[in-house]
Amino acid sequence: MNATTSPNPAQAPGGAQEALDPVRIGIVSVSDRASSGVYQDKGLPALQDWLTRALRNPIQFEPRLIPDEQDRISEALIELVNAGCSLVLTTGGTGPAPRDVTPEATLAVADKVMPGFGEQMRQISLRFVPTAILSRQVAVIRGQSLIINLPGQPKSIQETLEGLRDVEGRSEVPGIFAAVPYCVDLIGGPYLETDDRVCAAFRPKNAVRPPRSA
Repeated sequence: MNATTSPNPAQAPGGAQEALDPVRIGIVSVSDRASSGVYQDKGLPALQDWLTRALRNPIQFEPRLIPDEQDRISEALIELVNAGCSLVLTTGGTGPAPRDVTPEATLAVADKVMPGFGEQMRQISLRFVPTAILSRQVAVIRGQSLIINLPGQPKSIQETLEGLRDVEGRSEVPGIFAAVPYCVDLIGGPYLETDDRVCAAFRPKNAVRPPRSA
C-alpha cells in the first residue's frame, strides 16, 4: 500500500504552518481475511484517524495490510523501520489462536522489549472484558523505532491509545500513547507534539520544548 500524508498539518495562529518535526509512522493491520479481501479492513483507517487527531506534527503514513504469517509480519516491520518510521503500530493477531503470531513476529525483530506498554493495555481492556488477559500485545524497540502491538477492534485501539475518561472528561486511566512521545525522544526520534484534547503527552520538565511556530 502506498504512503499517505496526514491531511491536517498543525497550523500556527494566523494560518502559518508551525515548525513541528515531520514524522513517518508505519501502520500495520494483520488479518488473513481482510488481506485476502473477504471483508474490509478497519484497522488501518482507525489507526490513521486517531493518530491524525492526536498528533500536531505533519505525518507521513506507511500502511501495510498483511496476513497472519510470522515471517511476513517480521519482514514488514523491518521494512518500515528501515524506511525511517520512528513509530510503528500494528493491529490484530495478538490473541491465543494458532494463527495469532504478531507478538512472536515483533519480538523476533526486537533490540529491546518494553513490557510496560502491554501491561497497561491489558489493564485498560480489563475494565471492559475479563478476556483481556488473553491478549498478548508487546512493544519493542528496534534501532530508533518504537513498535507497538495494539488490539484488533477500532474501539479498543482508541481506548488503549487514549485511555479512559470520566463523565466530565477528566483522565481516569492513562492511555499508552501518553508515554510514546518521550520514548521516541529517548531513542533519537522526532519531537512528537500531541493535541491535549485527545491525548496529553507526558515528559519530564527538562525534556519539554517551548511551543514553536513558523
